[in-house]
Amino acid sequence: MPNERLRDALLRNGITPEQVAEATKVDPKTVERWITRARTPYPKHRHAVAAMVRESETYLWPDAIEPERSAEVSGSEIIKVYPHRHAVPRDLWTQLLDRAESEVEILVYVGMFLTEDRTILRKLTDKANNGARIRLLFGDPASAAITRRSSEENIGKSTISAKIRQTLAFFKPVSTVDGIDVRCHGTTLYNSIYRYDDDMIVNPHVHGFQAPHAPAPHLRRLSAGDLFETYSESFEAVWNAAKPPKW
Repeated sequence: MPNERLRDALLRNGITPEQVAEATKVDPKTVERWITRARTPYPKHRHAVAAMVRESETYLWPDAIEPERSAEVSGSEIIKVYPHRHAVPRDLWTQLLDRAESEVEILVYVGMFLTEDRTILRKLTDKANNGARIRLLFGDPASAAITRRSSEENIGKSTISAKIRQTLAFFKPVSTVDGIDVRCHGTTLYNSIYRYDDDMIVNPHVHGFQAPHAPAPHLRRLSAGDLFETYSESFEAVWNAAKPPKW
């Protein structure tokens, strides 16, 4: 079976097998076998290819790394754990957004605190114009999941829906910018995810607590790690089931 993940990653980044061969100093036919026959490269080659396509080794070659080693590396992906999301320094949010060059992915129900940064729309637009992919996922204000979450947080059935509509109105001006996509989802959200290239802040949801009061680990992707990739794949699953908002 071919390695479709590797094939897709190369195509997505406009990288040819010949370029991979040159970078890894192997024969182009060897690279073709990595793709068409799912041959597993040596570790040094896996690391080089993963860096080229900005994907993790565990994503490109799920069975290549021993579980014990992957667990060890994944622990090193945790930069810091903040006891509450509101404890994440404002400067950190600014730095992560400013440094991002290729990927900004946000998965929330509301994310209203993001609207406190009046420069965020301009920054997202500039990044998209420079080739970055911006994907913003907000809750569907008409979904049952939103009503349930609002009740669980003891703030009234329609409160979160109203907050989402306000946040959507804020981000609507960038929804027509090439490279910026906005969607709404009605999933049961277990974690809010804020990804900026290889950095990510995850905000696990705790029953009975509003998101700002729940913990927020700061992760940084490592090629052989699995933790960052788990949340990244979760984002992808929600994205694929989401729909454009009803402005």
